[in-house]
Amino acid sequence: MPQNDVENRMMEPPQVYVERTLALIKPDAIDRADEIEEIILQSGFTILQKRRVHLTPEQMSDFYAEHFGKMFFPSLVAYMSSGPIIAMVLARENAIGYWRELCGPTNSMKARETHPDSIRAMYGIDDQQNAVHGSDGYHNSEREIRFMFPDSVIEPIPVGQVAKDYLAKVVNPTLLKGLTELCKQKPKDPVMWLSDWLLVNNPNKPTINEGFTVEEP
Repeated sequence: MPQNDVENRMMEPPQVYVERTLALIKPDAIDRADEIEEIILQSGFTILQKRRVHLTPEQMSDFYAEHFGKMFFPSLVAYMSSGPIIAMVLARENAIGYWRELCGPTNSMKARETHPDSIRAMYGIDDQQNAVHGSDGYHNSEREIRFMFPDSVIEPIPVGQVAKDYLAKVVNPTLLKGLTELCKQKPKDPVMWLSDWLLVNNPNKPTINEGFTVEEP
């Protein structure tokens, strides 16, 4: 490989990927969910999915299976199944680490001393009723997201040059045509008009061959 090509590759910025993590608003903080969600959004996260659910003790036992056998396991399961929770899939760069930092220490009283701006410091009560849950690593995050959102796609989302190349290749050509036509038509509802136009002019739209024949058995 030519020296210049090697140097150019070394100078290229590393590709950045948006990470996903699971966040739970626990029963003790469910009434403050709107405030907590606002903090999440203001901290640079995107909420990809959200659901309010009341899980059974059996379901919570499965969710917290890694803690089975620990002294606090029965009370944790009883507490987390005592009322509804809100489950969210959060996304941003280094989402797992940033979300755990935003949550603060597990013990809410300690959080008020050491991390007064954290969610647990503001909304938690003790080390169990501590307002929120956050995945502690990539593999746990993947498992927990699939538990709460079985149809989720966990793969990291590319950004930077990878994303630009993808958009330039498969999205921009069709989108630019639609936007050009939109400017010509000037409809009253441009967003709805563009969505309809994209549905009709989708280059990947499947075609139906009406000339097929059915073989008799």
